[in-house]
Amino acid sequence: MNWNTLPDNLPVPVDDGAADHLKAQRELAEIAHINLPATSGPSVNIYTESFEKPVLLFIYPRTGQPGVPNPKGWDDIPGARGCTPELCGIKDSVQSLLQLTPRPAIFALSTQGTAYQLEVATRLGLPYPILSDEGLELTRALHLPTFEVEGETLLKRITLLFDKGRITGLQYPVFPSDQAAQDAQKLFDLQP
Repeated sequence: MNWNTLPDNLPVPVDDGAADHLKAQRELAEIAHINLPATSGPSVNIYTESFEKPVLLFIYPRTGQPGVPNPKGWDDIPGARGCTPELCGIKDSVQSLLQLTPRPAIFALSTQGTAYQLEVATRLGLPYPILSDEGLELTRALHLPTFEVEGETLLKRITLLFDKGRITGLQYPVFPSDQAAQDAQKLFDLQP
């Protein structure tokens, strides 16, 4: 299986309304206490970080590992397949993302543990941290869109832009996943 490319026949996710509540641009004080483990070392507080600079957060379900099969029926779940192409697409676009005004902090996030994510970040040579919400603290606080696979709660693919403690932009659903970084640049065009 080639993790780096997307098959042509993937089902397209539809906007099921599961992220509509995130468009309100209200103060997100309920996440002010949440520190997420990061592959870069110290934990990251998205809320606090967003007061220093905008935070661009690429949320994805899970990455696979070479030699380990995906969950049964993975490619049939709309929006599930494509985490490695998404992460690599962000990697390839980091320089252009960092040229945006104002310059954002860039993170990816999944519910996988930091050790698992660190293997992926190292293998793919990612120049940005992956955050772990393994305990689902951020997921529950923001009521992020999720789905269940083989008893695991996974996040649906969504890109969020945080600024000064608020979500000021979002892309949901994100498809195709390898275009997430290009689509995220448009979120900055919508800023006041």
